[in-house]
Amino acid sequence: MRRIVANNLYMTKLTQEQRRKNMQAVRSKGSKIETALAKTLWGRGYCFRKNDPTVFGKPDFVFKKLRLAVFVDSEFWHGKNWEVKKIEHKSNIKFWHKKIERNIERDKEVNKYLKKNGWKVLRFWGRQVEKKLDFCIIKIEKVINEAKRIN
Repeated sequence: MRRIVANNLYMTKLTQEQRRKNMQAVRSKGSKIETALAKTLWGRGYCFRKNDPTVFGKPDFVFKKLRLAVFVDSEFWHGKNWEVKKIEHKSNIKFWHKKIERNIERDKEVNKYLKKNGWKVLRFWGRQVEKKLDFCIIKIEKVINEAKRIN
């Protein structure tokens, strides 16, 4: 691995093998961030399902009786600040732009579908959960308490 400087920013230039290993390590479920959120919720006595395939969009956390879906989205894969970040892609630009823009669109479709069918949807960025776990828990608890009052 070697470091190169571009526009006064340090960028890491990985070999093809290093990049392949990094991409293989990306997990679609059971990440450290999801696990931290799950353990905290479980520790507070909340029952939920993880990655429930019976709910459209397969949310990371599902509170079925309360019709609450919680997603934890990676900044890279789900395009946080996409209009700014997309210029950072230097290789295979067409592929990455198409892939990430489709993920953004899919997230919107999932939100729209679930809300239309009476679900509450919460989405958190991975770093948000990592750095402000308590904030995320409080937000989830607020929605849970509102849903319990309605039911």
